[in-house]
Parts: sequence; structure tokens; C-alpha cells
Amino acid sequence: MDQPRQMRADARDNRERLLAAAKIVFAEQGVHASLNKIVQRAGVGAGTLYRHFPSLQSLLVAIIGADVDALCTTGRDLLTHPDPDEAVRLWLRAVAVHATAMRGLVATQMATASEANTDTALAACHDAIRATGSALLTRAQQHGAASAQIDIADLLALVNAAAWASEQTPEDADMLDRLLALVRNSLRA
Repeated sequence: MDQPRQMRADARDNRERLLAAAKIVFAEQGVHASLNKIVQRAGVGAGTLYRHFPSLQSLLVAIIGADVDALCTTGRDLLTHPDPDEAVRLWLRAVAVHATAMRGLVATQMATASEANTDTALAACHDAIRATGSALLTRAQQHGAASAQIDIADLLALVNAAAWASEQTPEDADMLDRLLALVRNSLRA
């Protein structure tokens, strides 16, 4: 059986520099981030970027993959929380914080994850978040803490919208929590 090829040290360094630069550029510019800016900040050529990450989505997955895994692990852990309503609230706040990490870039890319041109790894991240949220929501619905009419896709869209809105007014540090309280109250309607 063939062993996967080990990456040369210089290639591994270039990949790490690209990831570090992308995190900074995405955090600063979000959906307006330029791949050229990432290449410049990393000090490599465009070919190096595309050799490691053939698309924006593959670069994004490399950055958020561990965060998505942690978010889903948190959600699975919350399935044993004694209060299903509180479990959903805690997880939705974690989702909102995740959505704001790169100034809307994660949310916009996740929103298009069902399209045909979406990287399968990005779609898998989206599916994992939806599955975790669905399990938490279903548990809350079974305990009467959420209306049976609530759909996880709608709920995640609403949380992403709240996250986006809170990013637009950074001087209002409490806005995200107020908006999430409205989301939480609407779950019971």
C-alpha cells in the first residue's frame, strides 16, 4: 500500500504562512478579502496558494475545520445538559460567535454550501453543523422548549443574521446577546 507523500519542509512552511495570512485577512476583511492580499501577506506567489488550496472554499475549510469540529463536539456534549432550552441557547451563541470570526465570510460560504460548485469539505462542515443543531433542536422540541414548527435551517439562518447584525455595530457589545434572546424567545412561540 502506498504511503501518502510527506510534504517538503519549505512547502509545509508556505502552507502554514498562507493559513496564518488568510486568518488575518479574513478576520480583517471578511467577504471582501482578496486572495491576492493573502498571497502578499504570506510572501508567496499565487501559484503556491493554488497548489495548496485550489479554491477559496478549500482554504476556508483548512482554517475552520477544527473550529467546526469543536462546535459540533460542544453541541454533542450539550445533548446531555439537564435543560434542553439552555443547551440550545448555549450552542446557538457558539454558532453566532463562530459566524462572526471572519466578518461574515464563514456565514456566506456556509449559506451556499448546498450549491453544486461547493467544495465537498465545506459542504461536510455545513452538514455537521446542521446535524448537531438538529439534534439539539429536536431534543428541545421533545421537551416542549421549542415549537415543533421550527426548522434547523431557518434557525441557523436567523442566528447568522443576528451575528451579522451585531458585527455592523461593534460599539454595541451587548447586541448579539439581545438578538439571540429574541431568537430564543421565538423558539417557544
